[in-house]
Amino acid sequence: MIASWDRPDGVRLRLLLIRHGEPEASARGLCYGKLDMGLSAKGHAQMARLAEALASVTIDAFYASPRRRALESVENLRGKPIVEPRLAEIDFGELEGLTYDEVAERYPRIYEEWMRAPTKVHFPGGESFKQMRRRVLQAVSEIREARKEQTVAIVSHGGVNRIVLAHALGVEASMIFRMEQSYAGVSVIDQIGETDGIDGGCVVRVLNAVC
Repeated sequence: MIASWDRPDGVRLRLLLIRHGEPEASARGLCYGKLDMGLSAKGHAQMARLAEALASVTIDAFYASPRRRALESVENLRGKPIVEPRLAEIDFGELEGLTYDEVAERYPRIYEEWMRAPTKVHFPGGESFKQMRRRVLQAVSEIREARKEQTVAIVSHGGVNRIVLAHALGVEASMIFRMEQSYAGVSVIDQIGETDGIDGGCVVRVLNAVC
């Protein structure tokens, strides 16, 4: 488990991609990205277990989505968050807070496109996957430049983690949902080369480890 791992020699940056814990019950069955809510009791417990697993790991900085579920997760990890708005989950716009059945009824064309090609739909009043991908990778690139020779935790969302992992692995955007991202799951990327961008000489050491 990563608790026993120090950043290896030659690794210029170790990224821990951490998904927030389970959100409160009011989120269940809803489209929620920008919609803000905290963690459930189970979510707090998940993050507390992760904190124990990471207790011996020196983490130089915690970057976090501005959403409560991410900030409360950092609090459980005993970190001080550097809030980065570009690490937020996708903005569902007019779909925020609706159930999937309500989306299918009110926005049948959008719903059909979403189910068929989720990385190509543009949510009305919100954003597209392409827009989200651009902001996430820009933020991670800036973190990489600012945090050389460090171990950094990014505490955010499943969508954010999938984007960063897919970019590191050279996986097409349409394949990102093949990578499971569990609540309180951790993925680890080591940056080795000097090439601009997270994919410049990197190794994915861990994918979705769960305590």
